[in-house]
Amino acid sequence: MHIAVAGNIGSGKTTLTGLLSKHYRWTPQYEDVDDNPYLNDFYEDMQRWSFNLQIFFLNSRFSQIVEIHRKGNDVIQDRTIYEDANIFAPNLHQMGLMSTRDFDNYLALFNLMTSLISPPDLLIYLRATVPTLVRQIQKRGRDYEKNIRLDYLQRLNERYEAWIESYKNGNLLIIDVDNLNFSEKPEDLGLVIDKIDAKIHGLF
Repeated sequence: MHIAVAGNIGSGKTTLTGLLSKHYRWTPQYEDVDDNPYLNDFYEDMQRWSFNLQIFFLNSRFSQIVEIHRKGNDVIQDRTIYEDANIFAPNLHQMGLMSTRDFDNYLALFNLMTSLISPPDLLIYLRATVPTLVRQIQKRGRDYEKNIRLDYLQRLNERYEAWIESYKNGNLLIIDVDNLNFSEKPEDLGLVIDKIDAKIHGLF
């Protein structure tokens, strides 16, 4: 089974992925954040490094999915290959931070890759407002995230909502996280697990 967790920067994807992997004994697959050679450069100069960053993420996530299907284990994945192409890359393009030539090249590669793989059995979308995202980002204190602008997070949120509204690749579970603290409150995590159980049982 392939479960994926989607959501904006700071929505709690990595935290929830870790908690659910322990609860269900699923193998976690995390984003290559620490090993990403472009991330710091990107936040310093988005226009120069946007294409490089998106190609790195695309390659990383495609490799993860190939590995998931090859091994056949129950896996929970932190962020999906679809988010880059539906949210991050078009947002960079619209903001003038990625050229049309690079964007078209990126989309062609994305379309080829996704034609060769299957979507997750269940997509969990973590919905959060910008104040919640900012609070979570500040709490984890990553240096390269200190300069993220509020309007950038808001643009991403709008794109996430549009993508989720039209998502037809498979089963979807939306979790509103503004009033949840599943990292510190077991009862909040329990609510999330109950919703996932209901969805998983409906898969069979």
